[in-house]
Amino acid sequence: MPATVAGRGKDPVNLPMIRHWCEALGDTNPAYTGPDAIAPPTMLQAWTMGGLTGHTARTTAYDELLGLLDAAGCTAVVATDCEQEYLRPLRPGDELTFDTVIESVSDRKTTKLGAGYFVTTRTDIRTAGELAGTHRFRILKYAPARQKQPPPRDRRPRPVVNRDNAGFWAGVERHELLIQRCTDCRTLRFPWLPGCNACGCLDWDTVRADGDGTVHSYVVMHHPPFPAFDPPYAVGLIELAEGVRMVSNVIGVPYDKVRIGMPVRLEFRRYDEELVLPVFRGVMG
Repeated sequence: MPATVAGRGKDPVNLPMIRHWCEALGDTNPAYTGPDAIAPPTMLQAWTMGGLTGHTARTTAYDELLGLLDAAGCTAVVATDCEQEYLRPLRPGDELTFDTVIESVSDRKTTKLGAGYFVTTRTDIRTAGELAGTHRFRILKYAPARQKQPPPRDRRPRPVVNRDNAGFWAGVERHELLIQRCTDCRTLRFPWLPGCNACGCLDWDTVRADGDGTVHSYVVMHHPPFPAFDPPYAVGLIELAEGVRMVSNVIGVPYDKVRIGMPVRLEFRRYDEELVLPVFRGVMG
């Protein structure tokens, strides 16, 4: 079923567009510059796009098809994939014509997004009457599946534990706050990193923090509310006595009494059977 008949590219293939495309994608292939430049093959669709004003050669067939699918409850759409075939390179000055057909509509399919139909269009692109390439574009027109409501979030979010910070969280479980130390330049670092950000050395050991610190900066969280938290509460950037800083909750004092420079003392608080976190208790002067 024809969707566009005898469409024409709004501009000939041109060097400025090629340059913009290559700059955006970081493509430095020398084939796309100079007096014998060709257009990157993946620009095939770009030369046929209608912009905000569209193409006058477009028929009503595609819109009618989408209207029928809307009426069947398939009101949502998502692009799924495209396929391109390149038969000859395009060069600056080439003027393009194209025809688009609705190539296929699948049987009803069930996906995680919802049930619907895959609609595939095929655009044949020509220059000087010669087929230069073919572009297939596929969408899923579907009825959105009802989303199950997630269970209430009444637990604190879990920290992301990976091979770079696993030692820190193992220390927290033992009620130890461990700071990485470069074994070359002896620089302390936090949060944990795979290498020293001062000298680049990959070897390190740890120092156990003694637990004293001060509030370097802080915010009071009011929104958004989460079941696992009880706003308003204070989150502080704590400067440890060892000289590194970390983010944690400030407890033991009203949120509106937290101040920059306030002394704090490390504690470990268990929130559930799995989660222990370091927090800092404010010391009122």
